[in-house]
Amino acid sequence: QVQLVESGGGLVQAGGSLRLSCAASGSILRINAMGWYRQAPGKQREMVAQITSAGNTNYADSVKGRFTISRDNAKDTVYLQMNSLKPEDTAVYYCNSILSLVGFISVYQYWGQGTQVTVSS
Repeated sequence: QVQLVESGGGLVQAGGSLRLSCAASGSILRINAMGWYRQAPGKQREMVAQITSAGNTNYADSVKGRFTISRDNAKDTVYLQMNSLKPEDTAVYYCNSILSLVGFISVYQYWGQGTQVTVSS
C-alpha cells in the first residue's frame, strides 16, 4: 500500500557531501513524521534525523551541525543533506515514515529498502 523509495547514496571521500531523498507513495492520508536511520555492519540500527509534519527536527548527537533533514509535504518527500562526511558515517541509510492510510484509523510505520553510503578516508 505504501512505498518509500530512497535515492542519493554512494561513495564519497571524507569531508565530502551527499544528499539523500526518500519519496513516499501509496494510499497515504497523512504523514506524521519522516526520518532517516542507519545501520553499519555489526551495529544496531540507529536514528540519524527525524522531522515532523510541523517541521520540528531531531538529530543524533553524532550528526548535529553536519546533517540537515528537510521535507516537502506537497511531494511526500524527505531529504537528508549530509556535509563534512566522516568514515564513521558509512552505513546503509533507511528512510522511515509514520503515517496514516486512507480508510484506516491506525498509524503505521514504514521503511525504505535502504541506500548505501560509503565514506572513504
